[in-house]
Amino acid sequence: MNAAARRIQRIYLTLTLGNTLAASFIWGVNTLFLLDAGLSSFEAFAANAFFTLGMVLFEIPTGVVADGWGRRTSFLLGTITLAGSTFLYYLLWLYHSPFWAWAIVSILLGLGFTFFSGAVEAWLVDAMRFSGYEGGLEGVFGRAQMISGVAMLVGSVAGGVIAQATNLGVPFLIRVGVLMVMFGVAFWVMRDVGFTPERSRHPVQATKGVLTASIDNGLKNPPVRYVMLAAPFTAGVGIYVFYALQPFLLDLFGDPKAYSIAGLAAAIVAGSQVLGGWLAPRIRLLFRKRSSVLIASVSVSAGILVVLGITKVFWVALLLLAVWAMVAAAAMPVQQAYLNDMIPSKQRATVLSFASLMGSSGGIVVQPVLGRAADIYGYPASLALGGLIELIALPFLVASRRQNAPADSARDGDEPAAVDGLTPETP
Repeated sequence: MNAAARRIQRIYLTLTLGNTLAASFIWGVNTLFLLDAGLSSFEAFAANAFFTLGMVLFEIPTGVVADGWGRRTSFLLGTITLAGSTFLYYLLWLYHSPFWAWAIVSILLGLGFTFFSGAVEAWLVDAMRFSGYEGGLEGVFGRAQMISGVAMLVGSVAGGVIAQATNLGVPFLIRVGVLMVMFGVAFWVMRDVGFTPERSRHPVQATKGVLTASIDNGLKNPPVRYVMLAAPFTAGVGIYVFYALQPFLLDLFGDPKAYSIAGLAAAIVAGSQVLGGWLAPRIRLLFRKRSSVLIASVSVSAGILVVLGITKVFWVALLLLAVWAMVAAAAMPVQQAYLNDMIPSKQRATVLSFASLMGSSGGIVVQPVLGRAADIYGYPASLALGGLIELIALPFLVASRRQNAPADSARDGDEPAAVDGLTPETP
């Protein structure tokens, strides 16, 4: 990796560190925050579902921003939008607002995150390629996963401790402050490199073009399509489990006000992310194909959730949680590298955003369904049910593997399978 590529990587890791730190201040207490505001379990996860609905609604329009106005512009808009909507969330909690207000602001939170999804990753890949880096991406994404885990570890523990020492609203205010700092950092150091935005088209035409490009380079590309079709089940369950673990572990611990325990749960996930990010390129060496890593990850993850659903011992649950998070974290850089090597540079942010949209669409349905199951049968049963739902992703990942895409067998140092606007199927 030459000096220019190292600089790009440092900027990417800095943005990852700051954004994850900002987000993670509330991750350990978010569900408790919603329940404290007077929402039921169903309403709390329905609010989360509206958040994912916002991501689904705005993924394509914000993809137009990323590809038409630049990835830097998209990032800056995301920090401002997320900071404003987080502050509104704090006000809703402060005044115990009705559910419809939570639904609206949750959609705005989803809008904020869609400015990030795809854009930052696309910025990294295009800038790295422009700088002359031709190696594999698992190592870079693995480092980002480790940095993200460290930031999440610090933020989630601090958020839980601060909430217990003050109240559940303070971590949300801290998140707003960190996001504003990140706006300044990105404004100063982030520049679009190796990519020229196209601003000539009308917004409606551009949106149609983005949607068409997403379909042509995503759903019409078989190995990419099947990974996308698996995403609603893996991502939908993953979002629910992460937030359901807060009340689940507090029930096992026996103290519903021990907010630091909820922060500990998020911290364990964070620590597992660090280890998983470190393991990702090493685990990749154990498998001939990237898709095999994804298949193994889903299988193990689903089994852990079923076992977690019948666990009655707090410390055993923490151990299972750590393994579940590590498995998911180790697979994520492999999936990122797999998809990026099959996507043309010009539509990279677009297709990655569409892939994120597919995952978010699962959260719209899965979260309220499992939240309702938690209301009726309890959180342990809902986690076990989540494991069974996640297994639905397996046939799609197997189908992706059967396409024998060049990117599936690529390793560190190989040429990417999708460069200069060409997919493996394009002559």
